[in-house]
Amino acid sequence: MMKLIACSLLATSLVASMCAAETVDPFMGDWQGRVTLGDGPPQDVAVHLIPRGGGNYEARVVRAFNERSPVLHRLQGRVADGQLRLLDAIPFDPAHVLRAVEDGVVVQAAYWTSAVQNGAVEGTVAGRLQGTFVWRQSTRVSPTLGKEPPAGAVVLFDGSNLEAWKKVGDDGARAGWKLLADGSMEVKGGDIVTRRVFGDQQLHLEFKLPYMPYASGQGRANSGVYLQGRYEVQVLDSYGLEGEDNECGGVYQVAKPLVNMCAPPLQWQTYDITFRAARFEDGHKVANARLTVIHNGVVIQDDIELPKATGGAIDPNEAVPGGLKLQDHGNPVQFRNIWLLER
Repeated sequence: MMKLIACSLLATSLVASMCAAETVDPFMGDWQGRVTLGDGPPQDVAVHLIPRGGGNYEARVVRAFNERSPVLHRLQGRVADGQLRLLDAIPFDPAHVLRAVEDGVVVQAAYWTSAVQNGAVEGTVAGRLQGTFVWRQSTRVSPTLGKEPPAGAVVLFDGSNLEAWKKVGDDGARAGWKLLADGSMEVKGGDIVTRRVFGDQQLHLEFKLPYMPYASGQGRANSGVYLQGRYEVQVLDSYGLEGEDNECGGVYQVAKPLVNMCAPPLQWQTYDITFRAARFEDGHKVANARLTVIHNGVVIQDDIELPKATGGAIDPNEAVPGGLKLQDHGNPVQFRNIWLLER
């Protein structure tokens, strides 16, 4: 049972969300360690610490990274002044109120606290649950990050120019995306598509999500990778979330990823995609397009069928080859090292 003063633990400032230039967050991302509750044995856990702006975070404690598993503990709170303070992420509802006190109310919740030092926490759990926890920061890096194009590959973007691309909807117009000094390009000025078209292919692409801690849902680092300009693999900051068909690695309204492999914002990630185009005979479709997606080294879409073009497609004509399209959804997502092998 913990005392909660009437003001919210997660109060934020809308003004700060518009004006603050938050580019580095030393606490967001992966943590792993152990939790011991009550008389139970220590339990190995993985923790997604998701930034919510202004020093506020959501922590999702799960059994392990790289697998789809239930959330063991969903917490919210702050990391500030060298202290981590997290509370059960329960709605503030009268059903959770045990009693009133002079300066607030007492609610049934667990309170996780610890000092933060050198990327590690060793703290206590009090209130609804009793115990201890030890977590240390970690980073998962894609094994295909920086992969070089093999012999015979079609290099679509190597950081030097955008000659292989054009703006969608403006026939022949040059792609207006921003070239950056680190060899990447940043979304700006509408969707772009390759001038060259492709059928069956193996695609390698790297992307980085911007840091948008105050945004949520589809407004948080949204973009998309469209095979043949028709079938979208979602790009979104869904780090630590459930992994739905409209989140990172999902195929919208077709398939959720087998596991959410989305990395935290500002960390380079990889898609390695095998695509088989739809088959037609005498003008009739005899086989749907198929797709396998490896996200940061883990299979998240395993040879799934694509029954039709997804939303946002350039056209629905599955019978002809198409270019690779990258989506502008108004967020400064970055891409680099894009190449493919025709099959």
